[in-house]
Amino acid sequence: MSYEEILYAAEDGIATITLNRPDKLNAWTRVMEREVREAMVAASHDDAVRVIILTGAGRGFCAGADMGGLQLAGDRSTRDSATRRVQTEIGPIPGGLDLPEDFGHRASYFPTVPKPVIAAVNGPAAGIGMIMTLYCDVRLASEKAFFTTAFARRGLVAEHGVGWMLAQLIGLQGALDLLLSARRLTAAEALRLGLVAETYAEGEFDEKVRAYAEMLATLASPRSMRVIKQQLYQGLRQNLGEAIERGYEEMALSFDSEDFKEGVAHFVEKRAPAFTGR
Repeated sequence: MSYEEILYAAEDGIATITLNRPDKLNAWTRVMEREVREAMVAASHDDAVRVIILTGAGRGFCAGADMGGLQLAGDRSTRDSATRRVQTEIGPIPGGLDLPEDFGHRASYFPTVPKPVIAAVNGPAAGIGMIMTLYCDVRLASEKAFFTTAFARRGLVAEHGVGWMLAQLIGLQGALDLLLSARRLTAAEALRLGLVAETYAEGEFDEKVRAYAEMLATLASPRSMRVIKQQLYQGLRQNLGEAIERGYEEMALSFDSEDFKEGVAHFVEKRAPAFTGR
């Protein structure tokens, strides 16, 4: 499949989706939104893909919504027409994880992807660009990266559930700070707050991200990763007792899986695993 505003490559169990408008710092457009979703669906349905990386071309991850689109958003007829088009494209990933319907909106569908999604934040991540990283499963950042919600400085408000997701990740006070101030958050501060899992020097960023993705793709059971991801996102809407009961149910099913048998076999035989995802 060919794309206009993203690049897609799949190799060695890793699919890489690259936002590809480097001259615009990968500013977000409707075309890019549609193509990212198409690529996420393709990676979800490709049995050879075990991990997905989302990143940006050039020196930025995503500088937010394209300013031309923001100007058009002030026109009600244009805005209403665009909203109707987008509403036909949203929803959970077909055949993806079974999560509450909240995880089926324009930005919030990433958790329904049945494979780990890594945000490789190589530069500025602003507005909708930052929101996309929040719905990825793991965020890895270059030391040159920074984050900003941007909305309050554009006369806008928290959209796409960003306030809820930020509060889940860094707490209510941290979410209020970043949303009310719309200030820049450095990669180092993002690491301290727990917004990113790790930061890397710019010169080794791509190599380190790839190594992390390869670790998941080669050493972890695809079935286990799929079930664990579903457990954690379902757990956001469960109490402790419900989460425990679900864990018991899933563990019983795991004992009958091929990946469990392989997990024991490769450990005992001291060899690399050969998981099938079943």
